[in-house]
Amino acid sequence: AKGAKGGKGSVVSEALKDPEVCTDPVRLTTHAMGVNIYKAGQDVALKPDAEYPEWLFQVNVGPPKKLEELDPETREYWRLLRKLNIWRHNRLSKGRKL
Repeated sequence: AKGAKGGKGSVVSEALKDPEVCTDPVRLTTHAMGVNIYKAGQDVALKPDAEYPEWLFQVNVGPPKKLEELDPETREYWRLLRKLNIWRHNRLSKGRKL
């Protein structure tokens, strides 16, 4: 509707609702809640650990490792070193005039 709040010719939409929160402990431990991106459909059921690849259980889900904790022979070390040097260069050149 014209003249309504929200900008030029915009249609005022209904208020967005939060998704329902599941409190069933059995369903929370047997399904991946919130993974289904479609409006219709069920949440994905979890499989036994033996059916998932081994690398999945070795993924770091905690805070990122510091540069000192990484092995210099890995690609991860050099990528982090490059990123830190770019950040350092940007901080140093921030106050510099052209």
